[in-house]
Amino acid sequence: MSAILFENARIVDPSRGLDETGSLLIENGKIVAAGSEARNQGAPEGAEIVDLDGKAVMPGLVDSRVFIGEPGAEHRETIASASRAAAAGGVTSIIMMPDTDPVIDDVALVEFVKRTARDTAIVNVHPAAAITKGLHGEEMTEFGLLRAAGAVAFTEGRNTIANTQIMRRALTYARDFNAVIACETRDPFLGANGVMNEGLFASWLGLSGTPREAEVIPLERDLRLAALTRSRYHAAQLSCAMSADAMRRAKDLGTNVTAGVSINHLSLNENDIGEFRTFFRLSPPLRGEEDRLAMVEAVKNGTIDIVVSAHDPQDVDTKRLPFSDAEAGAIGLETLLAAALRLYHNDSIPLLRLAEVLSTAPAKIFGLDAGTLKPGASADIAIVDLEEPWVVREEDLHSRSKNSCFESARFQGRVVRTIVAGKTVYSA
Repeated sequence: MSAILFENARIVDPSRGLDETGSLLIENGKIVAAGSEARNQGAPEGAEIVDLDGKAVMPGLVDSRVFIGEPGAEHRETIASASRAAAAGGVTSIIMMPDTDPVIDDVALVEFVKRTARDTAIVNVHPAAAITKGLHGEEMTEFGLLRAAGAVAFTEGRNTIANTQIMRRALTYARDFNAVIACETRDPFLGANGVMNEGLFASWLGLSGTPREAEVIPLERDLRLAALTRSRYHAAQLSCAMSADAMRRAKDLGTNVTAGVSINHLSLNENDIGEFRTFFRLSPPLRGEEDRLAMVEAVKNGTIDIVVSAHDPQDVDTKRLPFSDAEAGAIGLETLLAAALRLYHNDSIPLLRLAEVLSTAPAKIFGLDAGTLKPGASADIAIVDLEEPWVVREEDLHSRSKNSCFESARFQGRVVRTIVAGKTVYSA
């Protein structure tokens, strides 16, 4: 594998607090040097030398909430197609949710994902295993065996465990195996029939709403259980100010908890639904503008630790329906970074912090060897033109499904090259 020297780059490395002009040298799939000190690093004979003319070099993104159709719904997304979409978005590591058919709830399925990823994927794919068998919320899976097989986390995917005793047991088992429990918090009864945020706008549209309390009540329960069991708990996808407040209180008490938010809930609000646009039917639902602003502030101040795409491919048959009947979910791997850069360009969140919540922080939470430009690390890198304008077009998307919240959106900032273990896997 030939060496590559990137010169005249903006080096953005949250793991070392770097945001400076410099160079980056890759040899044998590893980072040799990165930063201002790398300017004096001579290029090995035969190396590819690239003048980036000020483009940003940052750790490849780590997306910890990705739904894939394989096995069972390959027409929506395969591991291979998801990896191509990820590469186009600068994502070099993804954590795959267990919501497949069959569910990733035993060792054979974990091994299937790892084997298929090894054979077909162009980015790193890490399986998360189900907490309960079949995602039914009743019988626990074999945490020890699944962890040993390569599961990086345990989750119920789109579901929330209703049984508090099972949730307590899951947290206790996860602690014993040094694993993290990552859960969506949605009361299955309070939010059962809601299809959008409860409020005046839902009333105007004549749609049933999901109150914020449907998210906060199970979140408060889980935070208390995490404190009780002294376990690592990750709230996978928060959406409202009340949830951010609950997370801040738990952190202030020293509870070992972290939280994520989807880029959709940082970029959009309930008004984007417009006249029943089903691509904007999400779970949790898009909230009001005050909640969106609160989530942006929570990312900025560290209350929320990571940002995810919540990539959830749905086909035409499940989206081209009346709003109340359509499936929730939107794809997002290819637009995650571009949408996040809006927050940089409008001075809401500094670039270094954005890079942290998109790469370094999720890698740390889930124990992945990623999210850094330190010498010796695997050369998993995204090169980004921070200023290039572009428009999201359906025909350009690499995902098998096209249900994007950002169809026809105009962005400023685009991935121009993605590298995994020193190999270029995407080039614009």
